[in-house]
Order: sequence, then structure tokens, then C-alpha cells
Amino acid sequence: MDAVGGAVLSALFGVLFDKLTSADLTFARREQIHSELKKWEKTLMKINAVLDDAEEKQMSNRFVKIWLSELRDLAYDADDILDEFATQAALRPNLISESQGSPSKVWSLIPICCTTLISPTDFMFNVEMGSKIKDITARLMDISTRRIELGLEKVSEPVSTWQRPPTTCLVNEPCVYGRDKDEKMIVDLLLWDGGSESKVGVVPIVGMGGVGKTTLARLVFNDETIKQYFTLRAWVCVSDEFDIIRITKAILDSITTQTTALNDLNQLQVKLSDALAGKRFLLVLDDVWNKNYGDWVLLRSPFSTGAAGSKIIVTTRDAEVARMMAGSDNYHYVKALSYDDCWSVFVQHAFENRNICAHPSLEVIGKKIVQKCGGLPLAAKTLGGLLRSKSKDDEWEDVLYSKIWNFPDKESDILPALRLSYHYLPSHLKRCFAYCSIFPKDYEFDKKELVLLWMAEGLIQQSPKGKKQMEDMGSDYFCELLSRSFFQLSSCNGSRFVMHDLINDLAQYVSEEICFHLEDSLDSNQKHTFSGSVRHSSFARCKYEVFRKFEDFYKAKNLRTFLALPIHMQYYDFFHLTAKVSHDLLPKLRYLRVLSLSHYEIRELPNSICDLKHLRYLNLACTIIQELPDSLSDLHNLQTLVLFRCRRLNRLPRGFKNLINLRHLDIAHTHQLEVMPPQMGKLKMLQTLSKFIVGKSKELGIKELGDLLHLRGKLSILDLQNVVDIQDARDANLKDKHHLEELLMEWSSNMFDDSQNETIELNVLHFLQPNTNLKKLTIQSYGGLTFPYWIGDPSFSKMVCLELNYCRKCTLLPSLGRLSSLKKLCVKGMQGVKSVGIEFYGEPSLCVKPFPSLEFLRFEDMPEWEEWSSSESYPRLRELEIHHCPKLIQKLPSHLPSLVKLDIIDCPKLMAPLPSLPSLCDLIVAECNEAMLRSGGDLTSLITLRLENISNLTF
Repeated sequence: MDAVGGAVLSALFGVLFDKLTSADLTFARREQIHSELKKWEKTLMKINAVLDDAEEKQMSNRFVKIWLSELRDLAYDADDILDEFATQAALRPNLISESQGSPSKVWSLIPICCTTLISPTDFMFNVEMGSKIKDITARLMDISTRRIELGLEKVSEPVSTWQRPPTTCLVNEPCVYGRDKDEKMIVDLLLWDGGSESKVGVVPIVGMGGVGKTTLARLVFNDETIKQYFTLRAWVCVSDEFDIIRITKAILDSITTQTTALNDLNQLQVKLSDALAGKRFLLVLDDVWNKNYGDWVLLRSPFSTGAAGSKIIVTTRDAEVARMMAGSDNYHYVKALSYDDCWSVFVQHAFENRNICAHPSLEVIGKKIVQKCGGLPLAAKTLGGLLRSKSKDDEWEDVLYSKIWNFPDKESDILPALRLSYHYLPSHLKRCFAYCSIFPKDYEFDKKELVLLWMAEGLIQQSPKGKKQMEDMGSDYFCELLSRSFFQLSSCNGSRFVMHDLINDLAQYVSEEICFHLEDSLDSNQKHTFSGSVRHSSFARCKYEVFRKFEDFYKAKNLRTFLALPIHMQYYDFFHLTAKVSHDLLPKLRYLRVLSLSHYEIRELPNSICDLKHLRYLNLACTIIQELPDSLSDLHNLQTLVLFRCRRLNRLPRGFKNLINLRHLDIAHTHQLEVMPPQMGKLKMLQTLSKFIVGKSKELGIKELGDLLHLRGKLSILDLQNVVDIQDARDANLKDKHHLEELLMEWSSNMFDDSQNETIELNVLHFLQPNTNLKKLTIQSYGGLTFPYWIGDPSFSKMVCLELNYCRKCTLLPSLGRLSSLKKLCVKGMQGVKSVGIEFYGEPSLCVKPFPSLEFLRFEDMPEWEEWSSSESYPRLRELEIHHCPKLIQKLPSHLPSLVKLDIIDCPKLMAPLPSLPSLCDLIVAECNEAMLRSGGDLTSLITLRLENISNLTF
């Protein structure tokens, strides 16, 4: 476990020191326990002083490596014990109040002078913890003694210190050097038909790991000539496991841009064959290892329906794989970069925000470092990312002259450059990176999901003086690892991230004793075996899980992570999990921090869930659970609870208000959940609250939102018809929720009758004015006659999307033209609106024209709308949709220079000429039986024209 020992343990030791000095331990006043914990602190400080020396020596001394491994296990065990103390401290006020009602014999034995410090429950807890503490103390003393025997010494200066990233997250592929000729050769191969009218050509790209095969394939895939030549394009990561069903499904989803839940290979291949029929397609199969010719024949069978000239790019490290798939020795071999190109890659990352000419000495050292990279762009990128925040000569020389370049290791083939990049990571980033080894190769992970897992595992340090939320600190960690090329954007999904195969190998190597990913098959050849020292585990779901798959988990009594992958799934199929896992195995894993059972056909959780007192993250998304046990409210450490798309869930536990550390509650798409737990306002740490259902009683009312000042992201407020006191709306305090970005406000759609009080609803909406940082607003089924002034106020300069749906009693639209950033506007079901006039555009201004940024505009289901005063222009409008407006007569806006798409559906009385539309590509006119739409200008850009049920149409 190269270089993970000292640095990683330094971060973990920091956690231990914080807990040992925390006020959470003040109730542990039993003298023996108190003295033992003080002994821990002193001994750990002595050991901490030699960790950097141990980090270096473990590379050549296996006894030091064993010592570090034992120390790591001890640190984890000590952390578990201290976490139990912290949990007990949080529960103490309730326990004292309970004990005062019925004094026990144990309580009567405690001196009166101590009764203000310790309760009977505290006393019994301390007794139970005594043996565990003595065991840790004995192990700690032994390790401390061996520290001296191993000759470990204090290092005067730390290996490295973390500096704040100078840039934000990288969002685009940086400039690619040295691949122009390769790109041209492959593009030429793809455009050549080979003289065959039926064969689908295979173009293999072969090269060693880290040489840039995937980057080259991505360049070709996004080449403009290639985009125009191929009708369909798809990209699929194959990796070690050649699962034909998974790969076929991924190809089909990519081709159709839809998600299928099919799992039958025959049905999948029939659909894929139909989707490819007669079309020239390009398919990239990235990172192929499988040499089984029969598997390849079966996979390619649907491809034969494609048009002549279709091609398949295959990237692989193995020339034998290339020959098998291409049927010949014709493949493109990717060579290492030239020195100059490799230097350019290094400079791009190391001198990102610096003038290289201003640092001549660093340039000299850097060129020597690049010579050691062997022409591998991945090595140059990671080392450049390592050094970009370092400006001293000796820091660069430490990398150049590091022993790791020459360190022999017969057990692995990790590139020395990658070892170095990991070696110089700050300790807390090492822990976060090593944790990612629970993800298999090519696993696509979401930034927010990963940060929540890091938080649950205690891997994120508190910011100085609490100035930043843990989530923001975690985001900084993520961006730093991304900038150092430990993470990269996924080629398949631009909103998610992956680790390069060699980076994944590095993560597996440095964490092999504490992290374990269980493969799909029980018979798969795994590199490492499951042992009792494993702390973090993940596993791939199977359609029907057998309990034998999980038997080894009984060995890991101290397991912290039990994670079903993938965390997020695009389709909503259910997987069957034997009840023995949830009712027998999980209660025995009492140190779990992370538990994810999403997408399993789980109907209930056992009451014993409350025994998992360390649990921080619980994911039950897309299960069929109806109720959560009330005992779940005893999980006082819980930070994240994911109940997304639990469609049968009808209530949350009683006592939910006790989850005072809860920060993220995802209850989106829980349609049968009709009421919130009482006193939600006590959950003051909440940041994610996907929806809030307003109840009729005060403890269920909207004012419960008032103290939830940290809410961020998206919030839906439902059943607003239950707000009858406008002061409650004011007390909801939406104005002070600076981090909310999306807001839905909805009244019941069943309330549109005389029972609605238009004045109350107007005042409620008036006092629910959100913060001006809002980016998206949706108002649904509002029953007021007009809109309050703040809707459309130019102070909402960040508003990008606005939807007004079924506000049936409003007769006028609000003034929206002054929303400077508004890009998307949808107006639907406004039955009272007869005219859209000058009020829609807002007060005229000489400086800013109305709707300066609007790109998408839709009017739908407007039965009384007759007139559109459209003299104003929409300079950036690209899409205009007018659906189901049967009385609309007046003409469309006269100046739409950027319009690309126009849909007019079910507008039978619209009799007006089309304006000049020089950019129009798609025109759809349907159900306009009396229409006479005459072209008033140039339509030379038109590509798609669809006419349906038109009786009278002239151009």
C-alpha cells in the first residue's frame, strides 16, 4: 500500500485528535476511562510525529508496511469508539430526562457530587466501553514500542501541504497534442468504404495504457466530418467484463437516446437491429479486453442491418483482441508522444496560470521530469497537475529525484509517474481518492453523490472556523483531484466522471486491504479476497441475489460501507434481494456509515435499523417500501436519506424531527406521500429538501421552512391552498434562502372553484417571494386574479427558466421582458388570458430591449387567447411553440432572426403570414384546419417540414 500509510493516517489522526478534545467526551468522567483516553492522545501524538518517516521506509521495509497496516486498523477501531461516545453525548439530554423519572440502583451508587455529570445510562455505557478501550490501549502501547524498534524518527517538515486550487473544475477536454496525424489516418479509414457493400468495418486502436487511445477515439468521434458522414453515433465503455446484455443495452440507449428496461438479449438485439437498419452508423467500443470470438460474433449480429460504410472503432491494449475483432492484422497502433508533445501536455497542466518564461529554473527541472514520463500523456498530465500549485525549486526537485522512480515492485505494474502523483497528494485527498477504489473500472460517478459519500465516511475536514459547509469543502476536494487528472469527464455522459483504468488500478493498489468491490459473478477471478480488515465495500446488483454472495460480509464486523452499484440508474427495474440480508446481516454490521440498497424490491426495513448508530448515509431510492420504521428516527448521525422514486412510500417516521444532523432529504417522486412529519423546522442542518407538503396544522405548516436557511438546489412546495394565514407565508422566509436555485410553488389542482380565496392566494404568493439568486421558478395552479410585482422584477437577474401553469383566474401575464437572463419561458393553461400585450414586455428601456436572452417560448392550452401584440422582436429566440390555442387570430412576432424551430398545433383560426425566418430549419403545422399561413420571407434554411390535418395552406 505504497505511500498511503503515513499521509493517510495523518488525516485520520487529525480526526482522532479532534474527537479526543471534543466536548462530546465531557460526560465520560469515570476516572479510569478518562485517564485511558488521555493516554491515547499522548501516545498518538508520538506516533503521529514519525508517520512521514514510516511512509518513506515502508517502500523498502516490509516490517514498516505491516506496522502501518496494524496502526491503520487500530486508528479505525479507535475512531469507532470515539464516534460512539459522540453519539451517546448527543443522546444524553433525552436519556437524563428519562432516568430522572425512575432512579435505578446503579444511579444510587454514584456520589451526589457527580450526579450533574453522569446519568445511569451514561454509567452503564462507560462500563460497556471499558473493555474496548483497554484493548485499544494495549494495542496502542505495543505499536508505540515497535515504533522505536523499527527506528522510525520524526521528520522536520511534512511531505506536502495542500494549497487551495487556483482554478475551478475543468469542464472541457484540454488541447490534445501530437495526435493530428493519428486522427487524420483514422478518419480516412472510417470514410473509406473498403470496396464492400455489406461488411461493417472494424477499426482497432491499439496501444499501452495511458498512451491516449480513448482521447484519440474521442477526437475522431467528435470530428465534424465524421459527424456529418455517419447518421448515428454511439459510444460504449466495455472494460474487463464483457457483458453482452449490458453492452447491447448501452448501444441501444445511446443510438435511440432513450432508456430501455429490457434485459432479454433477443429482444434487445431485435430492437437494436431495427434501430440500425439502413443507417450508416459509427460505434466506439472503448477499452476491450475480451478474446472470446464467440462473444464477439454474438454481439455484432445486429450490426449487419446497418448501411454500407458503417464502422466500429475498438480501443484495446491487446493486439490479439484487435486481430480477433477486425479479422486481420490491420490496426492503428498509437505510439508514445514525442518529447516535445509530452512537454506541451505537461506545460498545459503545470503552468496553467503562470508564464513559463518567468520561471526558468522550474522549466529546466520540469523538462527533466518529462523525460521520465516515457511519452505517456497520462503521466505528463498527472505530474503537471501535481506541480501546478508548487512554485519552489526544491518542491519540483523532490519530484525529480524521488526514490519512487526507481522503486522496484514486483507485485504491481503501477506507473512510477502515477505513484509519484499519489505520493504527493495531501493526506485528506489521499483518503478521498483511495475510497474511490470501491468503484469498478469505467464506473460513471456523480460529483454530488461522491461528496455525500465522503462526508458520511468522515473524509472531509471541517473548514477553519466553520466558514464553509462540508459540501463545499468536498467540492473543492473533487475539483483538486479532477485538476490533477485523477478524475476525468466521462465520454458517454458529459455530466458524470470516471477514472482512467490506470488510475483505477492505482486506487485499487493503495487501498487493497481496506476497500473491496465484489464483482457480479461469484466465480469471477478477483485480484483480492475479502478479509476481516475491509472497511469499505461495494457490489454490483444482480437480478436475483443469492445469499451466498454476501456470506463473506459476516467476516467484516467493522464494515463502514455497504454500497449497491450503480448508485444512480437511468432505468427503474427492480432487483430481488433476499430478506436475510436486511434482517440478519445488516444488523450485525453495527459500524456502517454508508448503506445503499436502491432499486431492490424491498418492502420494509427491520426495527433493528436503529442499532446502526454510526449510519450517516441511507439510500433506499426506487424501492417499494411503504413505511419506514419509527426506530429510524433514532439514527441521530444520519446526514443523507435518499427516498427518490419510492412510489409506495406513504409516510415518514414519527419523531423525524430528532434527525437533527440530517442535511439531505430526497423525497422527489414519492407521490403517495401526502403529509410531512411534524416540526420539520427543527432540522436546521437541511440543505436538500426536494419537496415540502404544506399541512393544515401549525406543526405541519409552511412556517416550518422558516429556520431552514441552508436549503439549496431544488425545492417544491405543494398544497399551498392550506396556507390561510399570510403571516405563515412571511415566516417561511424564502427571501433569506440564498442557495435555492429552483423553486416550484403549487396549489391543489382540485381547488379551482368558488372555495378559492383570490385575495389570500395573492398575498400568500406575494410573501413567498424568493431570493433573487433563483434560476428557475414554476408556479402551478395559482388561484389569484393577478401576479405579485416581484414576478418579473429585473432584480431576478439570474432567472433562466420560468413556467406559469394553470393559473386559470389570471387575466394578464406578468411583465417578464426585463428578466435579463431568461432563456426559457412556458405559459400553459392560462384560461383567463385573452390578450398578450405590452404589459408582457415590461416598461420600455432605451438600454435593454425586452427578452434579450430568451431562446425558447411556448404557449399551450390557452382556450380564450385571441390577440398577441407582438411588435417587439425576440433577437435570440430559437424555438417557438404554440399549441392548443383555438381562438388565436393575430399574427406572429415580425422579427425572429434566430428562430430555428416553429411548432403550431391546433390553432385553427390563426390566419397570418409567416414572418421572415432566415434561420428556420424545422416547421411543424398540425390541426390548423382553417389556416392560411403564407410565407412572408425567406425559408431557404428549412430542413424539416411536417404538415398534418391542414385543409388550407399556402406559401
